[in-house]
Amino acid sequence: MKILLLLLFLLHISHSFTAGQPISEFHALLSLKSSLAGGRNDKHSPLTSWKLSTSFCLWTGVTCDVSRRHVTSLDLSGLDLSGTLSSDVAHLPLLQNLSVAANQISGPIPPEIANLSELRHLNLSNNVFNGSYPDELSAGLVNLEVLDLYNNNLTGDLPVSITNLTQLRHLHLGGNYFAGRIPAVYGSWPVLEYLAVSGNELIGKIPPEIGNLTSLRELYIGYYNAFEDGLPPEIGNLSELVRFDAANCGLTGKIPPEIGRLQKLDTLFLQVNAFAGPLTPELGLISSLKSMDLSNNMFTGEIPASFEQLKNLTLLNLFRNKLYGAIPEFIGDLPELEVLQLWENNFTGSIPQKLGENGRLVILDLSSNKLTGTLPPNMCSGNRLMTLITLGNFLFGSIPDSLGKCEALTRIRMGENFLNGSIPKGLFGLPKLSQVELQDNYLTGELPISGGVSLDLGQISLSNNQLSGPLPPAIGNFSGVQKLLLDGNKFAGPIPSEIGRLQQLSKMDLSHNLLSGRIAPEISRCKLLTFVDLSRNELSGEIPNEITSMRILNYLNISRNHLVGSIPVTIASMQSLTSVDFSYNNLSGLVPSTGQFSYFNYTSFLGNSELCGPYLGPCKGKGTHQPRVKPLSATTKLLLVLGLLFCSMVFAIAAIVKARSLRNASDFKAWRLTAFQRLDFTCDDVLVSLKEDNIIGKGGAGIVYKGVMPSGELVAVKRLATILSSVPVHEVTHVFYVAMLCVEEQAVERPTMREVVQILTEIPKIPLSKQQAAESDVTEKAPAFSESSPDSGSPPDLLSS
Repeated sequence: MKILLLLLFLLHISHSFTAGQPISEFHALLSLKSSLAGGRNDKHSPLTSWKLSTSFCLWTGVTCDVSRRHVTSLDLSGLDLSGTLSSDVAHLPLLQNLSVAANQISGPIPPEIANLSELRHLNLSNNVFNGSYPDELSAGLVNLEVLDLYNNNLTGDLPVSITNLTQLRHLHLGGNYFAGRIPAVYGSWPVLEYLAVSGNELIGKIPPEIGNLTSLRELYIGYYNAFEDGLPPEIGNLSELVRFDAANCGLTGKIPPEIGRLQKLDTLFLQVNAFAGPLTPELGLISSLKSMDLSNNMFTGEIPASFEQLKNLTLLNLFRNKLYGAIPEFIGDLPELEVLQLWENNFTGSIPQKLGENGRLVILDLSSNKLTGTLPPNMCSGNRLMTLITLGNFLFGSIPDSLGKCEALTRIRMGENFLNGSIPKGLFGLPKLSQVELQDNYLTGELPISGGVSLDLGQISLSNNQLSGPLPPAIGNFSGVQKLLLDGNKFAGPIPSEIGRLQQLSKMDLSHNLLSGRIAPEISRCKLLTFVDLSRNELSGEIPNEITSMRILNYLNISRNHLVGSIPVTIASMQSLTSVDFSYNNLSGLVPSTGQFSYFNYTSFLGNSELCGPYLGPCKGKGTHQPRVKPLSATTKLLLVLGLLFCSMVFAIAAIVKARSLRNASDFKAWRLTAFQRLDFTCDDVLVSLKEDNIIGKGGAGIVYKGVMPSGELVAVKRLATILSSVPVHEVTHVFYVAMLCVEEQAVERPTMREVVQILTEIPKIPLSKQQAAESDVTEKAPAFSESSPDSGSPPDLLSS
């Protein structure tokens, strides 16, 4: 017991000492390790060097001072760590640099970090820290120069207290969920060189006080923010500004002319806003400008002549505006220009013919304008051109032969113009080419494919030109092509069997050509094909059975050729096939009606006089008879009618039995009155008239009485007979006649249900005497009324006309 009490006393002293004194840096690092999931004890941990047996100054990411007793820098960035950041990191009193960037650390930022008074750099970027910014940091980190909180999940308003960090040179708060407005006091940092609040949820106006940050070199305020109005003119006071990015943040109005005073600016990004009006001419005064992106706005007018002074410009993006006029010739003279994108405007005139002669052009996109004239001849003079797009203009003339030697070219899109001449030799052999679109032009000549081709080429679109000659066997060398669109040309000769080597092909359109010979069965080897159009050619022979092995094909058009033979029945098993067209060939035989054929439109088979089947007429010759529904024979009809009569009699007998059982179960006899229109008399009024003196007719189905109601209205009452065997033969014959009509072979000759009821109510009567005929006249004029007596054997609900 004494030993136990001694141990408890020593533990208490140890705890008191630890609580009253700072923990050692060694234990602070161990605490940090334990809070980071990736730093726990396992052989794959990036912190495996953090062992008790070695000096912490030798641990990964740890830097100590000269005495090797104090940690001065802790850099754990990019180690795939997770967990939380231990507050014990505050027990590194001489720490100047703390970086845990590019990990998956979560939780709030520990406010205890404020105790690191010597800290100069704090980088917590690219993690998942949440909560709000701890204001304690602004009070304690008086020497902090770099604060990077980019790309976390921080919330709340932009912290105002952060302006107390007067030594800040670099502040990155972007990529979070900060809201509210940019505080005006954000213009008070005396030495701030870098400010980023982009990628948040900020609103309001950009405060003019931002113009007080005269030491600022980089300013990023765009992306996901939604500011009001435009740029304040005070932006022109940022004389040291080198990079300004205010893209995609809702800015409106005009670009203030004061921006021309930013003589050190080399990057200006204002794209995806709502700026309007003409381009500010003062932009041409920024001679240092290298990259200018004003795309996706509503600028109007022409490109200012002052832009000629932008001799250092490497990127000019003006696409998706409402600019018009000619592209100035000086654009082609800009010595450093690498990227020019002017697409989706209203530019007219010709393309500057010197464009690309600087040998630096990499991307040129002038599509969707109204440009005319010819293509510049030396766009790839430096062999650096990668993307060339002039789609949707009014260009004419030939494609420069120099493009066939442009080895850097990856995409060429010049469709929907009026280009003529031939395709440059060597174009399809360029090693990096991935896309060729020359459709809807007037190109002539043969397809220049021979020898080596680009293995990266994924799309060839040459539709609607005047290309001719055979399809070269070398077309099978395009192993990576996914779309082959050669329709609307004059290609002739057979489809080369080598086309079956295009294992990546998903869409093939060879329609509207002069191709002849058979359909190459090797096409079926292209297992990824979903679309095949061979229509409007001169193809002959039979449809290859191999086509049914194309399991994901959903469109097949081989119409308007000279194909013969029958349609393969196995096509019915191609479940992916949803649209076919076999029309206007010389096909024959029966069109299958099973499987997928039950979904195809009959127009897909028109124009084949020897085809037969549903909607196409009967087949001719043996073995091709179209199955027809045989008409019912007289014997069959008679048996059917007798069956119907038998079923009717069974129903009647069952009804009689049911009626009698209901009658016997009742304690008293009651009459059943069934009215078919609104009546002004009661059942008792009817029963009074059932007298011998009131009989006006008798028949096999019962007796008809004349009755006078209290209102003076004359009615006829029919009391049904007690047995069915007394039904007259002529009435049975009439019912038989109606049954025969119901089984007529032609549907148009069969009576409707309404007509059947009407015919049955008009059963012809046996000729009566003059007195009976007169009395019958009275009966026909009386209101329809039926009655059944409980004494009769007829069912209570049995009706009679």
